Amino acid sequence: MFTVAVVEDDETAVAKLRACLDQYVATHAGVQFDVTVFNEPTSFLDPYKTVWDIVFMDIEMPNMDGMEAAHRLRAVDSEVILIFVTNMAQFAAKGYEVDALDYIVKPFAYPDFERKLGRAVKLRERESEAIVIAQRGVTHRVLLRDISYIEVRGHSLEYHTEHGVIAVTGTLKELERQLRGRGFLRCGNPYMVNQRHIASVQGAEVILADDTRLPIGRAFRKQFLIDLAGDLGHGHAL
Repeated sequence: MFTVAVVEDDETAVAKLRACLDQYVATHAGVQFDVTVFNEPTSFLDPYKTVWDIVFMDIEMPNMDGMEAAHRLRAVDSEVILIFVTNMAQFAAKGYEVDALDYIVKPFAYPDFERKLGRAVKLRERESEAIVIAQRGVTHRVLLRDISYIEVRGHSLEYHTEHGVIAVTGTLKELERQLRGRGFLRCGNPYMVNQRHIASVQGAEVILADDTRLPIGRAFRKQFLIDLAGDLGHGHAL
C-alpha cells in the first residue's frame, strides 16, 4: 500500500488524478494506493506528518504557491517522492530545486500519467528493499537505501551505512551477484557504491553526498560509467 497526498485546489483535477490512480491499480497487480486530498498546502504542511510515499503538488494554489510549499516540504522530508501537477510547465521545470521526480502538465492523458507514476512506484519499491546481514551472531536488517558503499578489507566486507559501519565475512563477487540490478555499481576492485548516494563523478573519483571520495579502478571505469548512465536513463536520479 502506497500512501499518496494530492495537494490540489481544482476539483476537476482532483477527480482526474483519482481516476488515473484507480486505473493504475486496475491494470497493475499488487499495487494499492491510500489517497488523501488537501485543497491547499497549509493544511498539508501544518502539521506535516512523514507518512507519505508520493505527493502530487499543484503549483497555483491559494495561501501558498506550490513551489514555496515544495521548498517547505523538503525542509522536513527529503525522502518523499514529489510530482508537480500544473498547467505552468515553465515553473514545473524548476523542480530540480526541490528534487521533484517529474511533472505532469494539465490537461494530462492517462498514458503520460501512467509512465510517470510507474517511475515513482518502482523507485519507492526499491527504496523499501533491505538486506539481512549477520554479524557475530546478531542479525541486522539494513535498508539498501541506507548503504552508501561497500568495501573489501582483508577477508571482511564493510557496509558503510548512515548509522555506522557493519563488518562481516564475505566476498564482493558474491555480493555483486546478490545486488545486481538493485542500484549498486562496482567502481573498483574493493568497492561497490550505491548510485543514490553519488553526488558526482570527477575524473577518476566518485564523490558521494557526504563528501566521501572513492577511486574508480581503471579496469572498472568503462562499465561503471555505462551502468551509471543506464540507471539514470531508467529514472534513478542521483
